[in-house]
Amino acid sequence: MQSHDDSTDYIIAPDPGAARLTRAVNGIDQAGQVVQINVVEERPLTIYLNGQEIVTAMTIGDYPEYLALGFLKNQGMLRDGETIKGVDYDDDLEVVVVRTDGQTTYEEKLKKKTRTSGCAVGTVFGDMMEGLEGLTLPATSVKTSWLYALAHRINTTPSLYLDAGAIHGSVLCQGDRPRVYMEDVGRHNAVDKIAGWMVSEGVSGADKIMYTTGRLTSEMVIKCALMGVPVLVSRSGFTAWGVEIAQQVGLTCVGRMRGRRFTCLSGADRLEWDADPSAVSDEDRKHRRKSAG
Repeated sequence: MQSHDDSTDYIIAPDPGAARLTRAVNGIDQAGQVVQINVVEERPLTIYLNGQEIVTAMTIGDYPEYLALGFLKNQGMLRDGETIKGVDYDDDLEVVVVRTDGQTTYEEKLKKKTRTSGCAVGTVFGDMMEGLEGLTLPATSVKTSWLYALAHRINTTPSLYLDAGAIHGSVLCQGDRPRVYMEDVGRHNAVDKIAGWMVSEGVSGADKIMYTTGRLTSEMVIKCALMGVPVLVSRSGFTAWGVEIAQQVGLTCVGRMRGRRFTCLSGADRLEWDADPSAVSDEDRKHRRKSAG
């Protein structure tokens, strides 16, 4: 399956060599030989909304402003029409302060929180289904040839996962072009960074596809729907609640996307079957990534 090779397809791409994202650690291999490998760094990031501390997230530390904006947006703490006056990041304190023209009174919402199934333990505040009632996602068509092209391109893009592992990626795509590729120790952080970029740049999700390396859980489906992205695709598997919510909100949910194979459990009416799976090359072993389901 052919895909774009133009590096300008990516507005933001992984930077495996970026400082502070990994650390070289010495160890011993199965033969008793000394080896050195890169391991992913984790660091805390505390997010404030105006004068109120909201959460401390464990993250790899890149794009902190986008992570803060996206987290607050996906939690319903940044309302439509609310003016963002500034986003200030202090590297020494590892703190992001998002400033708006409104007042922050989320004490009751903060008392109700759910620890999600994210691999780095995500947290969702308040009513997880808030904002989904009456939500209508656009009836954007998706060609199956796009899905194959995206899977190939994303899985062969140099990334922190291929360099060090222990990481998840989420990619905002348009047609068969991957546009914004974020990585983090938790898939929820990676998709929140994309949400923050969308808020910052005023980008709509109506004609977009979200590709993720992680499981299609309720949290991922809810975040994707609230971002207005009508299609969610993963290398990995599904959870039953994730599928149920996707069906309720009309989100196209495609999982187990590996090589020429995939399964759609919701929103198949958006798919245009324009590719012959038998003509699609299976994955090269060296480019296979982990999947969790």
